[in-house]
Amino acid sequence: MHRVRYIILFLAVSFCEQMLAQGGVMSFLKKVGTKLDSMAIKGVDRNYIDAPEHPWQVILRGNISQTIVSMSTEGSIAGASYSAKPHLKTTPSQYVGLWVGYRGYGIGYTVNVAGDKGSYLTFGATGGSYGVNVRIHTFENSNPNFNLNTELVAQEALATWNDIHLQDPIRVKTFMADGYYLFNGKKFSYSAAYDQSAIQKRSAGSLMAGFMYNYTRIDYASDVNGDLVFLMGGLGKVKLWQGSVGVGYAYNWVPVRGLLVNVMAMPMLTFVNKLKAYGYATNVPQLMEDPYFFDPTVNNEEWDRWFYSNVHITPMGEQTFNSGLSLGFDARMSLTYNFERFYLNAYGQFNNIRYHHNSTTGYLNDWFIKTSFGIRL
Repeated sequence: MHRVRYIILFLAVSFCEQMLAQGGVMSFLKKVGTKLDSMAIKGVDRNYIDAPEHPWQVILRGNISQTIVSMSTEGSIAGASYSAKPHLKTTPSQYVGLWVGYRGYGIGYTVNVAGDKGSYLTFGATGGSYGVNVRIHTFENSNPNFNLNTELVAQEALATWNDIHLQDPIRVKTFMADGYYLFNGKKFSYSAAYDQSAIQKRSAGSLMAGFMYNYTRIDYASDVNGDLVFLMGGLGKVKLWQGSVGVGYAYNWVPVRGLLVNVMAMPMLTFVNKLKAYGYATNVPQLMEDPYFFDPTVNNEEWDRWFYSNVHITPMGEQTFNSGLSLGFDARMSLTYNFERFYLNAYGQFNNIRYHHNSTTGYLNDWFIKTSFGIRL
C-alpha cells in the first residue's frame, strides 16, 4: 500500500513539474484572472459602477459577535413542578483574522481573541448580478446563564443553581449560506457594499431575489451533563435545517465621493424547517433517591465528585419534526469609505432561528458586527 502511495505521489509531482515547465499552470491562472476581470465590468454602466484597477484584496477584519441559544421546558419531579430556561448566552466575543480575494472571490478566517472559544470560516463569490456567501461558525461554552424556577429549591438558593460551570461544554456549530440575484445589476452593486470588489460611483437601488440555507447543531449530550439533559426533558442534542427564499430591495447611497451607505431588507419564506431531536434517559431520578443527594452535611466539592462520577445518560433514539411554512426577515446595513487603494468598512447582520420539541421550545439568535481595513494590490 505504501509503495502504491509513493508511485501516485511521484506521478503527481512529475505532472506538476511538467505543467510548470510548459507554463500550463500560469497560463491557466492568467486566463482565469482575465475572465474574472472581464466579468467585473461586463454589462454594468460605468457611470454607476467601476472595477478597481488593482484586483487583489487583502483585508484585516475584526469581528464582534454573540450567539444566544435559549430553551424552555416544563415538568414535575415527585409532584413538584419546575420550569427550566437554560440560556447559552455568550459574551460578545472578539475575532481577528484575514480575508484574501480576487475580484470578489475569496476566503477568510478569523479566530477568537476574547470571549467564548470559537472561529469563523467564510467563503465569498460575488459578481455583477449575483453573489453567494458561506459562513461557518463553531464555538463552545461552559458557563451558560441558567435560569431555573422550581419548587424543589428555595428561592434564596436559586442564585447558586444559576451560576453553574458545565463539566463538558455545550458545543454549537452553524453553517449559513445565502445568495442573491440583482434585477438592476447594471447600476447597483452589492459587492461594492459588502466585499468592496467593486466601486459604486453614483446612488442606485435594485430589486433582488435571494435564498438562505441554515444548518445548526447544538450538542451537550454527555454523562457529566446528565443533570442538564434531565432538566431539558431528555433532550440532549438538536440538529436544525432551514431553507428560505425571498424578494427584497437594496439601495446604495453615495452622498460624497468615496463614501457608500447600503441598506437591504428582504422578507423571506421558510419552506424547509426540519428539526431532529436526540433523546436520552438519565439516572438522575435514581440518584435523587439516594440519601447522599439531599445530605446537608456534604459540602459542594464532595457532592459534585459523588454526583458526576455516578450520573450517566443512555441514548433513547431520535425523532424528526417538520414545521410548516413560516415568514422571516433578513436585514443588513453597510458603511464603506474608499480612499485611493485603501478602504474601511463596517456592516452588521442578524439571524433568528426557532425550533420546538414536545414541551421544549427554543431559539437561536446569531448576530455580528464586522469591521474591515483593506488594501487593493
